[in-house]
Amino acid sequence: MKRWSKRLIPLMALPIFLAAAPAGEGIGIEHFFLVLISMLVFGKIFGELAERIGQPAVLGELVAGVVLGSSVLGIIPADGSMHEMIKLLAEIGVALLLFEIGLETDLKEMFRVGPAASLVACVGVAAPFLLGFAYWIIAKPAIGVHAEGISDTMVAIFVGATLTATSVGITARVLTDLKRIHTPEARVVIGAAVVDDVLGLVILAIVSGLAAGTALTIFGIAKTFAVAVGFLVAAVIVGNIIAPKLFGFIDRMRVRGVLLVSAVSFALLIAALAGLAGSALIIGSFAAGLVLSSTNQFDLIVEKVEPVADIFTPIFFVSIGAGVDVSLFIPGSESFNPSVLMVGGILVVIAVIGKVVSGFSVGWGKNKLNHLAIGVGMVPRGEVGLIFAEIGRTRGILSSEVFSAILIMVMMTTFIAPPLLKAIFKRAGEAPEPAPALEPAAAGGMEAANTR
Repeated sequence: MKRWSKRLIPLMALPIFLAAAPAGEGIGIEHFFLVLISMLVFGKIFGELAERIGQPAVLGELVAGVVLGSSVLGIIPADGSMHEMIKLLAEIGVALLLFEIGLETDLKEMFRVGPAASLVACVGVAAPFLLGFAYWIIAKPAIGVHAEGISDTMVAIFVGATLTATSVGITARVLTDLKRIHTPEARVVIGAAVVDDVLGLVILAIVSGLAAGTALTIFGIAKTFAVAVGFLVAAVIVGNIIAPKLFGFIDRMRVRGVLLVSAVSFALLIAALAGLAGSALIIGSFAAGLVLSSTNQFDLIVEKVEPVADIFTPIFFVSIGAGVDVSLFIPGSESFNPSVLMVGGILVVIAVIGKVVSGFSVGWGKNKLNHLAIGVGMVPRGEVGLIFAEIGRTRGILSSEVFSAILIMVMMTTFIAPPLLKAIFKRAGEAPEPAPALEPAAAGGMEAANTR
């Protein structure tokens, strides 16, 4: 470990030292390159450190962003032209991330998910949203200052929305590491997490519309919901008619990289069409992934897209971490606000309770299930929750203090799930018994998270 650390420190120090050097007048392309190198290198190194202590790499990328952010090393600017350039790269990253999730989601298998998984998903979205919304409306936490014209109701909706997501990748990784991926509880959790992602995308479309200024009315919400679902359905139907023939033709082309360029272009095109239709961009990229997951070129597309996503997606998470104001947590600093820590802790409690409740909504019949294991398996938040928070912050709906409290919730729910699941299974005295064949929902979820 010491030998590894000696090699690591120079690798980290060089791009940081150069990126911190004065850039002169305007933005030099070489300075932008150095900042970008710092984000990529730090993101991967901290991701490695996170995985070495048994945590998802995304946590390391968030921490890397905090370290590189304006409140610590100041490598990533908080505003200005370079900030906007990094933001654009981050948008590409999140589009590719949702494209990958779409690729990893089998529509046929998703529709075969049993009623138990669907019920867990619905309760797991509704309960934390309502708890978070009610807490914010009743308690009215006095942290941060909302932009003029932003109501407490709007903030409460965004806070509630950030609590709804479940990370399929994190959940599947935890269950696999614990050797519980073949248990009935795991099958329900993976199936529910897939449905949860789709519900989360619809909620994202709604809150994105609200952030853009759509009136908060039943009709407005219904319209946004209809546009999101309608576009997703239309894109999948039309795409499934066109994509197989289109990519069959592309597969016969000889020019280097044509399949990769075509797949990424297809994802960005559908994302752009979603934006033009009044829906969220990532709804489009997710739909593009769903469409291409059924093509004959699926394996090649996944193989070629993953390296590209490995470059752009961490930029998104690092840039989100850079938005955290560390001085809020340092006693004695001008910006220190203990209320941020308190609100973050309360949101963690609400986030855990909201998901644990969903586990108790199934498994009461002949087929008994470990309710607590299912509920805790749904606890880890992830990409979609961070996307909600980032939209709220960039649109001025969430103050930096509220954003920091939400980030505490996202990170803590991801940290506490692995040890809690391990303790629950150990207490139940259950030995993992791998099944010879998984049910479709579980198989699709596991393969999506682990093999593709």
